[in-house]
Amino acid sequence: MKAILIDDEKKARNVLRTLLVEECPEITEIQEAADLLSGVEIIKRCKPDIVFLDIEMPEYSGLEILHFFKKENITFQIIFTTAYNKYAIEAFKIEAIDYLLKPIDDAELKNAVSKAQTAIKKNNIVEKLNGIEKIFNQISLNKIALEVPKGIMFVSYDDIIFFEADGVYTKVYLKNSKPRLISKTLKYFAQQLEDKPIFYRTHRSYLINLKFMSEVVKKDGLHVVLDNNKTIPIARDKKEEFLALIGSFF
Repeated sequence: MKAILIDDEKKARNVLRTLLVEECPEITEIQEAADLLSGVEIIKRCKPDIVFLDIEMPEYSGLEILHFFKKENITFQIIFTTAYNKYAIEAFKIEAIDYLLKPIDDAELKNAVSKAQTAIKKNNIVEKLNGIEKIFNQISLNKIALEVPKGIMFVSYDDIIFFEADGVYTKVYLKNSKPRLISKTLKYFAQQLEDKPIFYRTHRSYLINLKFMSEVVKKDGLHVVLDNNKTIPIARDKKEEFLALIGSFF
């Protein structure tokens, strides 16, 4: 059988490749892709039997794979490789989509590959993925997924006070919890929340939830004080836009 690993994390792909080589000799060819678009191109060209697919990736989620096969018959079996927590995992069980929870267990991998072999003969992956996509769309209406070391937290937008850039990571400050360090850039969250007007990027290092503002200070530049007493700078080139925004909201 042929397989492709689609995951934006090279380390995750390396680990999975090693496990497949060691535990699943029935897979004789392995391709890799670091994003969904590259993965789709390889799938169409190489016709793999199994697609190991991460969900949270830059630009396109793994759940969007169906959008690229509108007029084509899907003959491959998908196994999601995910760090989603138990709540989200239940969604996969309901739709009978196979998944591997990171870090991947070798016994679970062997079992998933075995089931994939059987499922390939009676493929109904389109219906399954449509069901999964609906479930995650419902979650995304009110919550954002934050990847933490032990899985993924689903956090209500109303509980996020602000985001702060920390190199290639982002620190997220929550209303009733300690700050969380997330392995995504601030730009990633700014793009993800650009259709949520309650979030505003005041500075290249900060993205705030406007509902938590308690004071705007015009001293030594422009700053906003949030409910948790954190003072956030407003970039000079954002000053007029920010004041106009405040005027329209309040």
